[in-house]
Amino acid sequence: MDIGLKYNLDLVEDVSDILSRDFWVFCNFTSSLIPKIKDPIKFTSNVSIFVKKGECNIELDLLSYAVKAPCIVNIREGQILQFDKVDDEFDSSLIVLSKRFCDNLFVLIKDNVAYGSVSRFHVVPVPLNLVERFDCFYHHISEIYSERHVSGSYQAMVLAIASFFYECGSSCYLPMIEKIPKGNHRLPEQFISLVQQNFKKERFLDFYAGKLKVSTKHLSRMVKTVTGFTAVEWIDRFVILEAKVLLKATNMTVQQISDELNFPSQSFFGKYFKKHAGMAPKDFRNS
Repeated sequence: MDIGLKYNLDLVEDVSDILSRDFWVFCNFTSSLIPKIKDPIKFTSNVSIFVKKGECNIELDLLSYAVKAPCIVNIREGQILQFDKVDDEFDSSLIVLSKRFCDNLFVLIKDNVAYGSVSRFHVVPVPLNLVERFDCFYHHISEIYSERHVSGSYQAMVLAIASFFYECGSSCYLPMIEKIPKGNHRLPEQFISLVQQNFKKERFLDFYAGKLKVSTKHLSRMVKTVTGFTAVEWIDRFVILEAKVLLKATNMTVQQISDELNFPSQSFFGKYFKKHAGMAPKDFRNS
């Protein structure tokens, strides 16, 4: 289903044009361009952001992150971003990459030992001695992008990003390898990942416990201990977040959203949404 996502972002180019391309580069994404609203934004492409100055707090798929320059922020296709606090000094550069572009890039960097950390860690510090190189890199690919109609520019972009990852980018992710949870400590992370993939159809804990080969009691205890929310609360939070995005960022009717989220009826969805969001779906859309 084409849900026609809308974006309330004051960018220098039309968002629909950006989304039709394989890559897009912007070197001065500042606090003035970030919407002053609390509505979540769902990404339909992969985005890599280099935060040069300032700081902000974000939620990415309901997980909270403190973003402080200099750092890299990676957002995957399908993830939902919410801004909390953004200071006036915030300044960043970003690259938007389509799935096709990422697939071509993957072939070139998949053998790097640090690659596995790229998709696992969404906010990664950049060492101070590499800040200037990162800034130069984003301006370099911006120059390639400005000549995107020239033959070979697509290949030049792929190779430029792959080369920079081997030269500098990977060194930011190498220290993160030691932070990857092991053993039972991975259970909450695995559970949340499963919920992200299945919450539209599976809202009962038995499904997730079965997939993870643990009892529902053990799963609930571990998730609550590590995250502060129960396993059931995580499922409900993902459903409500997706519903809020569809209500605010699309023209889908409440019935269509109910169907998209696999509720038995619009009435059932309305009661569920009001219980967790504090208001009816139509009231939330108009708020």
